[in-house]
Amino acid sequence: MRMNRKGITPLSRLAIYSNYLFLAVASIVTLYPFWYEIAASFSSSRAITAGEVFLWPVEFNVEAYKRLLEDGQLIRAMGNTAIVTLVGTVFNMIMTVLAAYPLSRKRLYGRGPLLMFITFTMIFVSGLIPNFILIKSLGLMDSYWALWLPGLISTYNMFVMKSFMEGLPEEIEESASIDGAGNWRILIQIMMPLCKPILAALSLFYAVGWWNSYFNVMLYITKSSLQTMMLKLYQMIKQVDQSLLNSGGGSEGATTILLTPEGIKAASVVIAITPILCVYPFLQKHFVKGVLIGSVKG
Repeated sequence: MRMNRKGITPLSRLAIYSNYLFLAVASIVTLYPFWYEIAASFSSSRAITAGEVFLWPVEFNVEAYKRLLEDGQLIRAMGNTAIVTLVGTVFNMIMTVLAAYPLSRKRLYGRGPLLMFITFTMIFVSGLIPNFILIKSLGLMDSYWALWLPGLISTYNMFVMKSFMEGLPEEIEESASIDGAGNWRILIQIMMPLCKPILAALSLFYAVGWWNSYFNVMLYITKSSLQTMMLKLYQMIKQVDQSLLNSGGGSEGATTILLTPEGIKAASVVIAITPILCVYPFLQKHFVKGVLIGSVKG
């Protein structure tokens, strides 16, 4: 079989082009639903109902976004979500690191039984009703601590970080110990810089989980001023119907053309997912490396 100057055979070139084609098709299939939601959120009621929206907005308007943002409740809910996400992610990473580091050291006394007990929590859970009774008896209702405390750590993520730390050369830690460094100094000044990829990956996992949190907020947060964005969007979508949208301000016929429940839902999807999409590019490099290494080592 003949080769070109770069040593690539025609069969290999065909395989490369086939991979590119497959990845392109997979990307389109993955991205199109979100792209459609963007287009629908900026389209009119008539275009959405008639099925004319495909790649680009039809009869462009921003009335769906105005309807969601006009009373300021969603903006406040987004602020609440940002607080829950930021504080929750910080707590998660602190607890994950503090659990993963000692468990990754073979010299830890009782390491085997501890790992067995921790694994037990992944298989058996207490259930929804006991959790609710516990939170209520602790007086944590209508408090973000009702969200943060039960979700302080993910056992699975802790094991991923533990596997990553076990893959780091032990000689580095031994050299630091010989130089007089204690466990805290080794963890903060040596281990943490080496763990940047897995820290970025797990931070994104935790942040996405907090940002999308809905069910626990619905259970434990009853005050409207403390509710997060996902719950507020759910309430808005639930209340939206044609009669509600057609009421208030302007010509009824014009409002009907501009607004539709489907448009409101599409705008809600765009508002909910955009902040995470803005954060991801800054973590992509470390995220990919951390997921690959943390999932195969150990």
